[in-house]
Amino acid sequence: MRLGLAVLGATLNTTARLAPGLAARGALRLFRRPRSRVPVRPAEESTLAAAEHERLTVAGVPVAVYRWGDSPRPVLLVHGWQYRASRFAPLVEALRRRGHAVVAFDLPGHGASGGTGSDLPEVRRIIGELERHHGPFSTVLGHSFGGLAAWYTLAEGMAADRLVMVGAPGDFGEVLDGFCAHLGLRPRVNLALRQLIERRYFPGTVDALSTLSVHHRPERLAVPLMVVHDEEDRVVPVAQGRTVHAAYAARADALFTQGLGHNRILADPEVIEALTAFTAVTATGDPVR
Repeated sequence: MRLGLAVLGATLNTTARLAPGLAARGALRLFRRPRSRVPVRPAEESTLAAAEHERLTVAGVPVAVYRWGDSPRPVLLVHGWQYRASRFAPLVEALRRRGHAVVAFDLPGHGASGGTGSDLPEVRRIIGELERHHGPFSTVLGHSFGGLAAWYTLAEGMAADRLVMVGAPGDFGEVLDGFCAHLGLRPRVNLALRQLIERRYFPGTVDALSTLSVHHRPERLAVPLMVVHDEEDRVVPVAQGRTVHAAYAARADALFTQGLGHNRILADPEVIEALTAFTAVTATGDPVR
């Protein structure tokens, strides 16, 4: 795998010397595409089987949607890159015991959804469609890339009572930098990739990528926030979680754990208890009955 990545990176670096635009398009295809579709784990099967399964087509892409329960104002869960909605199984069970309805979906290119990959604008459109079909949502909770997508959607105006970001980055530019570093891409390719993303997804917007940072006009997010991050997260460094918390410190709760890493944090009993407690409060501050 590492040798393959090194070859891809070297090829893109060489291409960028003569055709930076072509190199940027190749890098973007890689950036949008997960390495593989992970299977449902045996421990997740019963939770997934208990859901109502739907197919929602957004911009021509079929999206697998799961709903547990039918109480009003459900909780929306947004999974991270390279994973699928079933990874939330322990949290889904805990939320159901508290009486919440829960909605989740597989990102394009992930799980049972169609497509070959995804990006922030596409996930935002999907969440908007889910709000129209199943919302409004009481809480939107996202893990990793899903946390950034959830924040972006609410910062751009979607209504919800609360937001939870678990192991999530707070700056899309740093996500791009991490991707480029992983492939060994040189600054020329990084710059060309950023320029391509701005032209393709945010035409006419000045310094568009800066708007994808929690520090850009933090007042855009008006709801209470909870940040959960592990000190030993090797995928999204804990500094990113601290960045998110600092941007909204006046109205943000934080839970920084130790020894859970990037993924086991979703199944930890103490984390799940904290998440369900935070989720069990409405916008008025009253506990859910």
